[in-house]
Amino acid sequence: MKSLAILGSTGSIGQSTLAVVAEHPGEFAVTGLAAGQNVKVLAEQIRQFCPARVSVQDEAVAANLRQLLPPGAAPEILWGAAGAREVAVASGADLVVSAMVGAVGLAPTLAAIQAGLPVALANKETLVAAGSLVMEAAREHGVPIIPVDSEHSAIFQALHGQRPEDVRQLWLTASGGPFRTWDPDRLRGATAAQALKHPNWSMGPKITIDSATMMNKALEVIEASVLFGLPVDQVGVYIHPQSIIHSLVEFVDGSVIAQLGVPDMRLPIAYALTYPRRLPLNSPPLDLCQVGRLTFETPDTTRFPGLSLGYAAARAGGTMPAVLNAANEMAVAAFLNGRLGFMGIPQTVEATMEAHRREPLESLEQVLAINHWARNFAQGLIDRGI
Repeated sequence: MKSLAILGSTGSIGQSTLAVVAEHPGEFAVTGLAAGQNVKVLAEQIRQFCPARVSVQDEAVAANLRQLLPPGAAPEILWGAAGAREVAVASGADLVVSAMVGAVGLAPTLAAIQAGLPVALANKETLVAAGSLVMEAAREHGVPIIPVDSEHSAIFQALHGQRPEDVRQLWLTASGGPFRTWDPDRLRGATAAQALKHPNWSMGPKITIDSATMMNKALEVIEASVLFGLPVDQVGVYIHPQSIIHSLVEFVDGSVIAQLGVPDMRLPIAYALTYPRRLPLNSPPLDLCQVGRLTFETPDTTRFPGLSLGYAAARAGGTMPAVLNAANEMAVAAFLNGRLGFMGIPQTVEATMEAHRREPLESLEQVLAINHWARNFAQGLIDRGI
């Protein structure tokens, strides 16, 4: 039986992970859960999976959680960044599932790696903001990082048994989100409610907005470059509205290997949890005759400039990807709160990147300081009505 610590247990990836655990109770035990403020969902997860240790956002949220649990039956309840780190490294887990959204997931994920714990990685911001630091730590401690994102899982699977020198190009696929066919004038008036209606996937609000701006794909391009050790210009993007092919690998002889499946995050999650085994899942099989057609388009970076910003940040390297990520987090939050227009998201990111003087990536403390600076700078732009 494999024991799991899940960072971000109440988010969409965390809940899907626990759905896989519930479907295969003889395979897994849950030793630790880290969440934010959603104590109602977390309390139910505690009742169902009986972790020994949990963590929440702050002490006030911890007090609210205790009120929802039977006296004497609660696990150890921690809070804050230190609490998330304890869940990651001190829960006795065989595998840490890193599924927090945003840069907040970086420190506990890196702590798990430094403790020698394998990581199933869904928090793409960890590799975007501090990629070389994380990969160096993984090599130093002999820790595998198994991707959970459907695109990176697809590449991971397609590369299995292949020689790295035979790879010509990685191709990530993107659905195009809800605004794939919108013209630029209409995009300027896009609302949060419209942006949250993703055509294929059920995700949390931040990732769904990132999909609508294609910033999600920008972050994934950087992540793929870091995770698979290729220059960013060897990572391309196709728009694939059906979301059936999750990504492809092109080899030097012209062969292309693709991974296909229904758009269900339980598939890459289960693969990461039991790699190299595969678990049977209660999921409808892929029926290509019913799908009918698989279509592809070139991304329109004029309409969705976030993708170009991702490539620019990756080419600059150093601390620039961390700035891109931090500014985007602030801009998305402002858009969801009605304080910023849809096209203001990439504008805020671009302006913050232009104001940053790139530095070589040297330490976690440096990354956290840069993240703090970029968030404050972006917030200033938003407050002034960029």
